[in-house]
Amino acid sequence: MTSLTVKKNQAKIAEGIYKQTHFTKTEVENLLMIFRERANQKEKLDRTKFRDILHNTFGMTDDFLMDGVFRAFDKDNDSNINMEEWILGLSVFLRGTMEEKMHYCFEVYDLNSDGYISREEIFQMLKSSLIKQPTEEDPDEGVKELVEIVLKLVDHGNVGKLSFKDFEMVVNKEPLLLEAFGPCLPDAKAIDDFNTQFTDTT
Repeated sequence: MTSLTVKKNQAKIAEGIYKQTHFTKTEVENLLMIFRERANQKEKLDRTKFRDILHNTFGMTDDFLMDGVFRAFDKDNDSNINMEEWILGLSVFLRGTMEEKMHYCFEVYDLNSDGYISREEIFQMLKSSLIKQPTEEDPDEGVKELVEIVLKLVDHGNVGKLSFKDFEMVVNKEPLLLEAFGPCLPDAKAIDDFNTQFTDTT
C-alpha cells in the first residue's frame, strides 16, 4: 500500500468516525497515523502491542487492569484492537464525559464481562493494586475485610456484587471513587504528553 493510499484510507475512516468522538477530523487522522506506527503498518493492534502502549505511554503496570482496558477497547471481542476501536476507545480514555468514563471503568472492573463487579473481582483488583506491606498477618485477610467494607457501602441491592446502577450512584455521589478498584484512566501528565503527539492546533 502506497503512503498516498494509506493517507486516503485514513482520511476516509476519520470522516466516518470523528463525529462520534471528542476529537476533530485532523486529530483522528493523526491518531490513525500513530496507530499504524504502533501496529507496524498493520490494520490491528494485538494485546501485547496494546499493553506496551498502556505501559510505556500511559504508565500502567497492573496486569488485571491492563487486561480490563484491552477488553473495554476491544468491542468486537476478536482479541485485537482495530482502528475504529482505537479511536472510540481513546475518545473516552482521554476526553470522555463523566458518564462515558463511568461506563468505561465499570467495563474494566467487570473482569468476566457478566454485567456485575463481583466480590471475587473486587478482591482480585484490590489485591493486585494495593501496596504490599511486610506484616505477620495474612495479606489476603486484610483485602477480604476491605472488600466487605466496600460492598457494605456500595452494594445497594445487598447481593454481594455491584451492578452498573450501584457503581453510578456511588460515583455520582463521590466522583473520586470512579477508579476505586485501581487506576484504569491515564493521569493528567500522561494525557498532556500524549496530546502533544496528535492535537489539532489550527
